[in-house]
Amino acid sequence: MSWGAPRSYPRAILHIDGDAFFASCEVAKNPTLRGKPVITGKERGIVSAATYEAKARGVVRGMELHEVRRICPDAVILPSDYETYSLFSHRMYDIVRRFTPTVEEYGIDECFAEITGMRRAFHASYPEIAAEVKRTLEAELGMTFSIGLSATKVLAKIGSKWQKPSGLTCIPLTEAHAFLAKTPAERVWGIGPNTAALLARYGVTTAAALAAKDEALVRARLTKPVQELWHELRGEAVLELDTEGRQAYQSISKTKTFTPPSADAAFLFSQLSKNVENACGKARRWELVARRVSFFLKTQDFRYHSLELDLPHPSALPQDVLRVIEPAFARVYRPGVRYRTTGVTLLSLEARGQAQLDLFGAVEASARLERVLERADAVAEKYGKHTLFLGSSFAAMTRHAHEGARAEAPTRTRALFKGESARRRLGIPFLGEVG
Repeated sequence: MSWGAPRSYPRAILHIDGDAFFASCEVAKNPTLRGKPVITGKERGIVSAATYEAKARGVVRGMELHEVRRICPDAVILPSDYETYSLFSHRMYDIVRRFTPTVEEYGIDECFAEITGMRRAFHASYPEIAAEVKRTLEAELGMTFSIGLSATKVLAKIGSKWQKPSGLTCIPLTEAHAFLAKTPAERVWGIGPNTAALLARYGVTTAAALAAKDEALVRARLTKPVQELWHELRGEAVLELDTEGRQAYQSISKTKTFTPPSADAAFLFSQLSKNVENACGKARRWELVARRVSFFLKTQDFRYHSLELDLPHPSALPQDVLRVIEPAFARVYRPGVRYRTTGVTLLSLEARGQAQLDLFGAVEASARLERVLERADAVAEKYGKHTLFLGSSFAAMTRHAHEGARAEAPTRTRALFKGESARRRLGIPFLGEVG
């Protein structure tokens, strides 16, 4: 029995994309919302995600909520529940891995999967396997998914965007040109506005036009990432699936937005301190240390004020980083100015190794602090993140990031099971069954 022509799918790659994922998670955990215009982002004051019912009324991502209420007065506006979205995301990955072990977790709401060679195992063609993946995801998670099937990652990504929501678009190589001819160049995964403008100068306005370009011109005039897209659009798979996940970091950033904006220097520095603790905690988990750090304050009118600083020695200890940031804080902070976001980035990361002792004993002091942080990390692992924290982070840790109308917490954080705490919860995203 034959289940598909190899010429159509020399490799069979799926791109799986959750439709309006955050808003769909809210509907899945509360089926009474099905069919209603549901929006997340209440805590930020702008739309983070919206169901297709809301989008049909003119709601778009980033829209301010007062405008949403004007054009869609019956909208259900909810605070974002990222813990629940992450749990749904991991369930999505687990379901896809029932069909193939070759899965790339590309984003919280999307993944790639290779099903090459799986036809005999499932006694089905590649399109039939893709349809079964879609059916299983939708049945078990209570939301819709759009899936693209093709011979490369880029073609599969075009397929998943072709018909949304709840689409299944198969692009065999024998029919790829028809799809590419209808796909504007700027809609190709990896082509941004600047690259699209460059391609337009060479007469390339569609994906088909890029795929048809002579290889010599592509190599001479275009960057390596665009050359890779050229191969992928022609059905030549050069972008392999990353099944291992991130193995290293060049930098680690942590930011926090809060409402209302604040001009309180002590509160702002406390938020920076919390950012530093979070960034350093992640660095320690990856056995990394930083040589430089940058921090910023973002004003109410979205202006950034930042500094980049050297650390006296490579470190992933928040005390070492804050010792550098604290005296520099006054160079960024302006009294009376209201700020809405703080952020910290650890830079020039390298593998943690044996530090060289210094003349004044700072490295030795840091080594003692490191032993204390190891105990604190163990406590956090057992009892939850931020069970222990620095005194400089107290205001940020004990005050809600959002106050007033935006302070409403997600249902899951307010409805705890017996034995749960604010820091430690079971991996259950909803209190009822998916309907």
